[in-house]
Amino acid sequence: MKIISYNVNGVRAAITKGLYEWLEQENPDVLCLQETKAQPEQIDLLKFKELGYDAYINSAHKKGYSGTAIFTKIQPLSVEYNFGSMFSHSEFTDEYGNMLSEGRIIAMEFADFFLLTTYVPNAKNDLSRLEVRHSVWDKKLLEYIAVLEQRKPVVLCGDLNVAHNEIDLANPKQNTKNAGFTAEEREGFNNFMTHGLIDIFRYQNPEKVQYTWWSMRSGARAKNIGWRIDYFLCSQSFVPAVRNTEILDTVMMSDHCPVRLTIN
Repeated sequence: MKIISYNVNGVRAAITKGLYEWLEQENPDVLCLQETKAQPEQIDLLKFKELGYDAYINSAHKKGYSGTAIFTKIQPLSVEYNFGSMFSHSEFTDEYGNMLSEGRIIAMEFADFFLLTTYVPNAKNDLSRLEVRHSVWDKKLLEYIAVLEQRKPVVLCGDLNVAHNEIDLANPKQNTKNAGFTAEEREGFNNFMTHGLIDIFRYQNPEKVQYTWWSMRSGARAKNIGWRIDYFLCSQSFVPAVRNTEILDTVMMSDHCPVRLTIN
């Protein structure tokens, strides 16, 4: 089984850059997208259907913003959006609105595991959303995972908007107080690890330097001045099922690149 996670920075833009053709060639069983920036009626779902995929879309209420989607060839047992009814919406509200209205998470149940895809809120350049991201989103996501794990192992993928350790970004010293590498965001990631989730790419590649996102400024991608902020994390009990995790950094349809997980 092959699962690909990809922050496309706008699915309509990615389509114009060859998403359908790439998808047909890559042929994953499941494709998880983040930052889709589109409503369902703005996506050619018939084309995905022709390629064999059923679509599950969680769009933001605000058009052209955020959003996640899962396209799958394998029929899920159940699908849940925005943590279901597990938490109160009021907990997720800040000066920018309600994070649960931004289409940031989908949970899909398969026979042997839950697959979650998420687009974690960015702390913003001025760190104005750091507190709610750290104290609410990260904690609630981990709580949700723990509940699901009582039934089956969990595989979490997506843009987690944090580089965990210094090896995961090109310039760690200069970014210790910047969004994506603050102590609070890294602590949130550490809490996932303490809980028992495994960062599969790093588990399989302890010393490998490879990134998944590059700023669109100053030719950062050409110079490989990047960050690894897109992940597959999984329950410890699921690790033996994982065959390989690969960062597909030659795929150029977004400022991010896809990550591919192959499982037995």
